[in-house]
Amino acid sequence: MTRLSVNINKIATLRNARGGNVPNVTEAAVKAEKYGAQGITVHPRPDERHIRYSDVFELKKVVKTEFNIEGYPNKKFIELVKTIIPAQVTLVPDPPDAITSNAGWDTKKNLIFLIDVIKEFKAEGIRTSIFVDTNLENIEYAKKTGTDRIELYTEPYASNFPENHEVAIKPFVEAANLAKQLKLDINAGHDLSLENLEFFIKKIPFTKEVSIGHALISDSIYFGFENTIQMYLKKIELGLRNE
Repeated sequence: MTRLSVNINKIATLRNARGGNVPNVTEAAVKAEKYGAQGITVHPRPDERHIRYSDVFELKKVVKTEFNIEGYPNKKFIELVKTIIPAQVTLVPDPPDAITSNAGWDTKKNLIFLIDVIKEFKAEGIRTSIFVDTNLENIEYAKKTGTDRIELYTEPYASNFPENHEVAIKPFVEAANLAKQLKLDINAGHDLSLENLEFFIKKIPFTKEVSIGHALISDSIYFGFENTIQMYLKKIELGLRNE
């Protein structure tokens, strides 16, 4: 079964826009799990414009499912993750001023750096995942880093999906099949939505986890938080059923 990890960054964005503690990030995580989420994802950035480092410590106390921390592995981030010991750390190549993740790692160019960082996390028993695009060489070099998983950067799939589903998914199927051959587990995330999630899972049913934030939180404005999470879980179920 593909797990749904809810990225709650946008909850923190809304809170920070007004100040105070409404909506409450910790409460949102607890509610998400209660409503069926099988994981909670956060991506603290250096400027703390949404999730704050203090939020991560509070979330550690309450998250009962899989806690996934995403981010660029600078010294502060590495120290945070090694202190928290989440179930998973996802390494992304974002520069500090990035609005959102917009590219995967060049794993060949950054091979030694990634090897060293991953060794640190694995020594603490933390599962590692690397954010990558569908470039097959990047997946081959991801294997060399020692990572447990890759997370496929799915924005190109989401952008091309309305025009042609099959064309949009093709490079992702090829990348996922290569990762599977290399014995790398697969996560996916970025712009997955109620529109395109079922088809993605249908074509790549061995996906271990999808991390969804912006679309899910936006949908919850119209459908309600509990109902929206159930809708996303249903899309995963339908994708697996119809593979």
